[in-house]
Amino acid sequence: MIELLIPPILLSFVLLLIHSYYGLQIIRRNIIFTDLAVGQMAALGVAISLYLFEGKYLYPVSLLFAVFTALLIAYINHKEKSLQEAFIALIYALGISGVFIVMSKSPHGLEELNNLLAYDILFTSYSDILKVSVLYLFIGLVLYFFVRKIEGFLKDVLFFTTFAITLTSSVKLAGVLVVFSILIAPSLIALKLFNKNHILYATTVGSLLILISIILSYNFDLPTGYTIVFINTLSALTTILIKK
Repeated sequence: MIELLIPPILLSFVLLLIHSYYGLQIIRRNIIFTDLAVGQMAALGVAISLYLFEGKYLYPVSLLFAVFTALLIAYINHKEKSLQEAFIALIYALGISGVFIVMSKSPHGLEELNNLLAYDILFTSYSDILKVSVLYLFIGLVLYFFVRKIEGFLKDVLFFTTFAITLTSSVKLAGVLVVFSILIAPSLIALKLFNKNHILYATTVGSLLILISIILSYNFDLPTGYTIVFINTLSALTTILIKK
């Protein structure tokens, strides 16, 4: 059992380290659906790649959709801030409807759609974890040395572009809903319960929630991805309801 659980736990920790930062930023900017919108458009790129190219250009096509969406959000955030939440929600609706349309033409559409929403991270390989760790380390350095030191439209462009690159890799490994839940729920709990060191607490809380989810899914034969989504969202909702 332990050998089976080590890769998903490692992946979860790697994902949480960078997604905690983005989650805190997204919540503070009050653009909660950004993750879902960009992630869903990345999933649309995956669906198109699977249908047209049999998955040969999966990552670049998915990344292209995600980055283009991120640039649109950066633009609307700069030009029409009052409309950004509605704009982001419409992008999400566009992305998810597009995925359903494309997958309806695929002989394995239902299975592929399920993976796009919540992938079973129990089968993640160590090579995938290493690759995404190197990528996230590079993005973390960009965020620390460049993004936080600039202002205005350029900052929005760099923030949302690096966010899109991060989400594209995360969605490929975990699925749209899993990424959304670990991006928002631990960060929200950390903001609600603690006054400082929010990234540290979000990563710690998120790691604990994912560990619980993985153990539950393994022992009760539950879908791992959806169990992670359920436990994270339930915990965040409960925290909001009981914390004054």
